[in-house]
Amino acid sequence: MLHHISLGVNNPHHVAEVLAEIMQGNVIPFPPNPGSYVALAGDEFGTMIELYPTGTELIPNAWEGQAGFQLNEQSSQYSSIHAAISVPISLEEIERIGEREGWRVFAANRDGLFDVVEFWIENRLMLELLTPAIAPKYLNVFSPQQLKELNSQLGMADARR
Repeated sequence: MLHHISLGVNNPHHVAEVLAEIMQGNVIPFPPNPGSYVALAGDEFGTMIELYPTGTELIPNAWEGQAGFQLNEQSSQYSSIHAAISVPISLEEIERIGEREGWRVFAANRDGLFDVVEFWIENRLMLELLTPAIAPKYLNVFSPQQLKELNSQLGMADARR
């Protein structure tokens, strides 16, 4: 189960506020990495998204044996990192927020398996949002009962590979 993810963005505080609105949660600062914030869903899973300044890198053994932070100003504005997140609001509400922010929102179908709403933070970083209307199909596709069938469709013999 995914409890939190961290993302590098140009405006961490603002993005945290927008994501907290979508999750119907709240925002707090993230003191270990100056200029960072956390959007908290306030759910029973402790779901949160940490928003770091673009270019933040995690470095092993950088702080008392733990991972620490370093800012790399040469980083790309794009990233392969993305996450699918169930949210308690509708597609229409997501579109309204995206329009207000000037961020791309696109209702997408993933090869007929399930639907997601591409929500492009700052028009450079994608989150796949699952509204209450589309989350059940996603959850069904990846349920333990369906994994064997999905793997056979994809040509894999063992779901644990």
